[in-house]
Amino acid sequence: MNQSPDTQGNASAASFVALLPLFLFLALFIGAGVYFSGQGVDFAFYQLPSVVAILPAIVLALLLSKQKLNQAIDTFIGGIGHSNIIAMCLIYLLAGAFASVAKATGGVDATVALGLSLIPFDLLLPGFFVIAAFIATAMGTSMGTIAAVAPIALGVSQEADISLPLMAGAIISGALFGDNLSIISDTTIAATRTQGCDMKDKFRENLIFALPASLITLLAFALAGQGEANVAPQSVDFIKVLPYLCILFLAVAGLNVFVVLGIGILLAGFVGMFTTDYSWVNFSKDIYAGFGNMQEIFILSMLVGGLAALMQQQGGLAFVSRFIERLIARFSKAKGEASCRAAELGMAGIVSLTNACVANNTVSIVISGDIARELAQKHGVSAKRSASVLDIFSCIVQGLIPYGAQALLIGATFAITPLEAVSYAWYCMILALVAVLIVTFRKRH
Repeated sequence: MNQSPDTQGNASAASFVALLPLFLFLALFIGAGVYFSGQGVDFAFYQLPSVVAILPAIVLALLLSKQKLNQAIDTFIGGIGHSNIIAMCLIYLLAGAFASVAKATGGVDATVALGLSLIPFDLLLPGFFVIAAFIATAMGTSMGTIAAVAPIALGVSQEADISLPLMAGAIISGALFGDNLSIISDTTIAATRTQGCDMKDKFRENLIFALPASLITLLAFALAGQGEANVAPQSVDFIKVLPYLCILFLAVAGLNVFVVLGIGILLAGFVGMFTTDYSWVNFSKDIYAGFGNMQEIFILSMLVGGLAALMQQQGGLAFVSRFIERLIARFSKAKGEASCRAAELGMAGIVSLTNACVANNTVSIVISGDIARELAQKHGVSAKRSASVLDIFSCIVQGLIPYGAQALLIGATFAITPLEAVSYAWYCMILALVAVLIVTFRKRH
């Protein structure tokens, strides 16, 4: 995050103490999750809202600051108002509005029906992986995808006598594949804005990792396929799928993301008015509801931006950066490609560890973004590659932690333990192996 010249001067000295607010945030968030888990509370890691858990950390950062209080508050506000944070938040709002309107106008149901109509009866597991992947890519949310697809998948699994943990793993795998690639996913938004690259470039970079991993996953689920069921014929309303297809096409074509999402919102609303009695009043209410659905990540991104600015001013991010630099220097004496490779693995380690702590892939990217960007610039890693590495490794960890929202939701829907669900999230496991191999052996241009 860019600071004023005098602020940068004060931030030159690396300081471990400046990281204490971040550790306090993680301790409160994780501690509450562990406590509520012990009490048997559902969604234990989401009982203490992250936007509340971060408030004591901000107070501590202000107290630790060597600036006068008014100057420290100005630094905090400057971090909140950074152009990357504001742009990110605006995109969150538009993405939330599109998802809300598209769901209200039947787009999600139509897309699920289209997928079910195309699944061969003897390929149910890979078929549901593909359905979840497409819907998540179009909707930009793994949670929304799981909520839409899991009840249908549960019924099919019971009819076909398919192992419930196996089907749960297929749904989680597809949902995180799509969430990782989608241009309206909050993880994509966070990764591209913090690293300063275009979404279409990050999308194409991600394909290098995601395509081989997804093909291997499809094969694995096909070989593990159990039973078959005659799924009732689905009535497919193709026009309701158009908004999703439209934003996918426009985004890959390189159109500005604000324009893409604006067109998507309008098209979804017009489709609803054309096909049903959907009114302008409902349209406006659904847009507002979509804004509300993004409230937590919107506020948290702003607060994290402010906290990051304080930690940077106090030398906390410089401490982390120098620690990683020492590790890179220890394991890679060479320059050029070896330096890039070590930097990318360093970024992967930071975002993975952070995600394991906060159980939220978007938050982990926002927290790790500044450090990753500094590493990328110093070691010649392109912005699209650093954004891709952040998004991919946060996706991997998010799909494998049993206390993540995805595992908790599908576990509750299928009446299985979250640990059973993530044990079959094969895409995340395969993606981890593929990503490490690509980072390690792929040539840099």
